[in-house]
Amino acid sequence: MTNQPLWHGRFANKTNEQAFALNASISFDIRMADQDVRGSIAWAEAIYKAGILDSAEHAQIQTGLLQIKEEFLSQTFTVKSDDEDIHSAVERRLGEIIGALSGKLHTGRSRNDQVATDFRLWILDHIPALDSALADLQSALVERAEKDYDTIMPGYTHLQRAQPITLGQWFLSHYPPLKRDQARLQELSRRVGILPLGSGALAGCPYPIDRIALSESLGFDVPSFNSLDAVSNRDFAAEFLFVAALIGTHLSKLAEQVVLFTSAEFGFFELDDAYSTGSSLMPQKKNADPFELTRGKAGTLLGYLMGLMATLKGLPSTYDKDLQEDKIPIFAAFDTLVAMLPVIAGALRTLTVKPARMEASIDASMMATDLADYLVERGVPFREAHAISGEVVRAGITKEKSLDALTLAEYKEINAVFDEKVYEVYDARASIAKRAAIGGTAPDAVKAQIERAKEELKN
Repeated sequence: MTNQPLWHGRFANKTNEQAFALNASISFDIRMADQDVRGSIAWAEAIYKAGILDSAEHAQIQTGLLQIKEEFLSQTFTVKSDDEDIHSAVERRLGEIIGALSGKLHTGRSRNDQVATDFRLWILDHIPALDSALADLQSALVERAEKDYDTIMPGYTHLQRAQPITLGQWFLSHYPPLKRDQARLQELSRRVGILPLGSGALAGCPYPIDRIALSESLGFDVPSFNSLDAVSNRDFAAEFLFVAALIGTHLSKLAEQVVLFTSAEFGFFELDDAYSTGSSLMPQKKNADPFELTRGKAGTLLGYLMGLMATLKGLPSTYDKDLQEDKIPIFAAFDTLVAMLPVIAGALRTLTVKPARMEASIDASMMATDLADYLVERGVPFREAHAISGEVVRAGITKEKSLDALTLAEYKEINAVFDEKVYEVYDARASIAKRAAIGGTAPDAVKAQIERAKEELKN
């Protein structure tokens, strides 16, 4: 059977080879082979129930499609040079198996609603893998938090030392963003789960297709509301890329801090050899390449989103060939994330923590807020206490002394309210222990966060 374009009847001349190559999408949309066959099986059932196929024709088409599905599973399906896309490849192969009857399968269906259906099915099929990888990274963070729940470290704002915190809380700070990402994926699934099939090219199907039954057979929630919108809607693709870009942003934030904390200047962490690389010139180097790549790929993920948005912004209503550009960024974003997430989880699980180095990085000035709280406990209004604490900090800088090295006399020169108990302020562990409110950095508060996270992951 000669493989001709699905639209060959209108044209007298054969498509230019270079134009065909530009137009073809089989190189990437073959990833939707399973979804295309499933959609075709469901469509055959729908047109059989609508009286377009008799039972023998339906059975023969279904048998042929199941054979094609098995060929894809066994990787014996052969793509031919004149297969324009996955849809024409499947239809061509069906013709080879069952003959001219294959031509009835496309009755009432357009590649416009067919590709939109395949694409939505592909995303629905692959969201669970992404969700699972996110859950595993969350588990890695919770495991590290449980192990290091009371290890103390300097906390930072503006990348300047701020207040002492626990490492357990630091690990857990990266858990909620990933939970929000999961929630966005779940919400996206509802918007992806709308069936375009039965919309035709744009005006709808002229045959009595039961689109509700068709929707249910493919696992969609509902059929699309409007056929014009159904074939052109790629909001779900843009939203998938937004979620992917935001996941990348959250991973980049974590990666940036790990890169810093594994540097000699910080020395808080050391990566396991299995998750590091060296230098081709400098033997002493141990580089945090997986985290640097994660940071870099976050920019690539953002680029995929911006590229699709730029494609969509100028399109008129219904289907345009520009929409063929929607799949490559989706596939690439998915591949990027499912490659990155397990590596980051593995690197965190095998990370070596340097508690002594972290604790040594905490200095008395980081308890300046505790000093203000000490004054508040003695009746000084907070704004005044803040200013007095600032004067103490300035005195320490001027005298080149740590705050806990200033004498009581020097404290009293600043304000007479100071007494010998002022030095208790500079106990970092005591400072941390006081911050025991829900979500705080105190070990008991961190334990509560761990238990909540473990319960969420279990459920």
